[in-house]
Amino acid sequence: MAITVGSTTPTTGLLTSMGVGSGLDVATLVDKLVAAKKAPQQNQITNQAALANTQLSSLGQIGAALSALQSAMASITDGSAFNARTVTSADTDVLGATASGSPVSGSYKIDVTQLATALKASSGAFADSSAKVGTGTLTLAVDGQSMSLDLTDSNNSLAQVRDAINKASDNPGISATIVTGTDGAHLVLSGTRTGAANGFVVSSSGGDGGLAALDYDAAAGSGNALTVITAAQDAQYSIDGVAGHGAGNSVSGAIDGLTLNLVASGQTTLTVANDPSKGSSALSNLVNTYNSFVGIYQNLTKYDATSGTAGAMIGDATINGINSTLSRLVGGVANGTSLAALGISLQVDGTLKLDNGKLTQAMSDGGKLASQLFGGDTGLAAQLNGQLDQWVGPNGTLAGRTSSISQQLSALKDQQATLDSRMADLTARYQAQFTALDTLMSKLNSTSSYLQQQFDALNNINKK
Repeated sequence: MAITVGSTTPTTGLLTSMGVGSGLDVATLVDKLVAAKKAPQQNQITNQAALANTQLSSLGQIGAALSALQSAMASITDGSAFNARTVTSADTDVLGATASGSPVSGSYKIDVTQLATALKASSGAFADSSAKVGTGTLTLAVDGQSMSLDLTDSNNSLAQVRDAINKASDNPGISATIVTGTDGAHLVLSGTRTGAANGFVVSSSGGDGGLAALDYDAAAGSGNALTVITAAQDAQYSIDGVAGHGAGNSVSGAIDGLTLNLVASGQTTLTVANDPSKGSSALSNLVNTYNSFVGIYQNLTKYDATSGTAGAMIGDATINGINSTLSRLVGGVANGTSLAALGISLQVDGTLKLDNGKLTQAMSDGGKLASQLFGGDTGLAAQLNGQLDQWVGPNGTLAGRTSSISQQLSALKDQQATLDSRMADLTARYQAQFTALDTLMSKLNSTSSYLQQQFDALNNINKK
């Protein structure tokens, strides 16, 4: 950000008239004397401030270009650009899938025989939601976790039981609602998690025995008060004939690097293939971002012999060093290969040129060559990121330069304030001196006129 450094010295604009009686132009005289005194120091401060602000802006441009280059390296550094795969289900009404890692290319025959479901059960009919259920303790349990509700005549309506279940802080995974039909109101309990292990058990004890209308335990077989709407069950499927099951319909780990999303019973074929487009796009973006940096660097360090003008950072060792290091890295070899092997070549003017045909061919190996170039502690990604961190990090080279220039501008502002104060004092002193001189000259003029009148009077007397 540019910091303005400039004079705020007050002028003698209020002294716009000629002298009191001498005809001396005090205001103009003081202005010119102060301006002549101030000019050498003011020019020095102004020029230094202009140069510092220009450098500050230039460093900002370089820093932004390098940060953009660092961002362009993100998917290349973590390898996600080169490990991308397309995952296609022949029948998405049966199965969907996403890559959650780096799955091996191939096809899989998948047979979904059963979806995972959560237990859902309904009570018998009550007159309405305000009907009393019973008193005592109602215990609800899911897979070893449970909660107990103490119900009395003051809190045991069907609606109050529903609310107590839903609001309980130790609820193990059961939601409650009321469904009202022609026969009355039913309390419907639903497990919040699918899978056979997540079926709930409801038991009652004590009180008037009315809570037994909500008892349920699948293991009991018979005598349950609740009617099952949907049983709790695991998903059942097979992959190329290998049986599998899970508590949910989102299955991770069945196939390396894939998450299967079971939708319905049926058979389908899942195909995993290399997706070179993401790697190609990432490398193309890297080339464009690098060339953007080169363009900014060249503009800031150019010299136009015709006009005799030079770029703001011409001859700057820091900027030249950054450009030289980047050029060396992108044009060099890492892990036994180079960008040229991917169709990216360093040009004479310092920019990178992308051969899309060669890049497409290089990426047809599933990103292996690209991963070799950029991966590992000695790969190009590690080399570039290491340098970028040194340049644009919070304690990096550019941050240090920016801080130094900001301090310089702050010092120049102090110098400007001091100079303005001195010139204000000088202006006041000159005004006082020349005003006194003007007053004196006015008095002398008056005295001269009086004496002239006296001399003229004496001459007239002598002539008589």
